Amino acid sequence: MRSFDQRSHSYLGYNLTVDGCIGGNEREFIIAIGKSAQTKFQFIAGDIVSGICEPVIDDRMEVAEFYKASNLKIIEKNKETASTAPPWLGICPELEIYRQRGHRRLDAKTYAAKCQSCFWGCNMAVEMIIDQWNPDNKKFRTETFCYGPKSCPFYKAGPTRKVPGRKGMVWEEEDWVDEDAVSHRGMDE
Repeated sequence: MRSFDQRSHSYLGYNLTVDGCIGGNEREFIIAIGKSAQTKFQFIAGDIVSGICEPVIDDRMEVAEFYKASNLKIIEKNKETASTAPPWLGICPELEIYRQRGHRRLDAKTYAAKCQSCFWGCNMAVEMIIDQWNPDNKKFRTETFCYGPKSCPFYKAGPTRKVPGRKGMVWEEEDWVDEDAVSHRGMDE
């Protein structure tokens, strides 16, 4: 959520990119799962799973196409161990860890090319309140973030983000905002 120079994050769950079959169509799609499902199944890249889900109601509010996953089953668990270099693969950290670590903006092209499979890479739906005196005046977009080590060789910030405000004003989120969000971590944390 953004409102001019203010931002907040709600960590509701995880997104799984699935190469599979849904509704009889074979393709890649994204399913949102809750914290409890990830805790129970410990999904990692390469797992073969099945389940039932529903299309999202408002695609402006979700990156995923589907959510409310149920009847989840692991058909085959990926036996590979976690990676020690980017992209980091393995079991995703708890949602509270992401909040504690803080994030930096991540170039969207870098995310798509190198970071989409990394558990530190994130693509989020963003709701922007354009006029705080009229909170129904909203816009939506997606933004990409990195929660990974500051030393990651793949990391590229990309352009600064511009946030629209009332009466045509624009706030530009400069580099210091990201630097402040991760200032409590060392380069390899």
